[in-house]
Amino acid sequence: MALSKVEKRQKIKRRVRRNIFGTETKPRLSVYRSNKEIYAQIIDDNNGVTLASASSREKGVAEGTKTEVSTSVGKALAAKAVAKGIETVVFDRNGFVYHGRIKALAEGAREGGLKF
Repeated sequence: MALSKVEKRQKIKRRVRRNIFGTETKPRLSVYRSNKEIYAQIIDDNNGVTLASASSREKGVAEGTKTEVSTSVGKALAAKAVAKGIETVVFDRNGFVYHGRIKALAEGAREGGLKF
């Protein structure tokens, strides 16, 4: 039986998360993309704490195409992280293909000062 689109992504997500783990010194930048919005958070998996988060639903995020919004979400998240002293992260694409909006968010976070 064939897997649905969501089930395929969940399978990829589980496979990737076996190797990706966020610590206090190098937390995990997790991205979720819905059809309409994009969300990102920086997570310390040791303590189970979200250190910073940003989404396209927040005020102050630039208007425009979904890709432009993703870039501004990445920059906003990077600004929050740098303010809390976080400079390096591990990127978790959450089973999504690294192109389009996911790539735009990653590049925005890099422009904002995060290293990964």
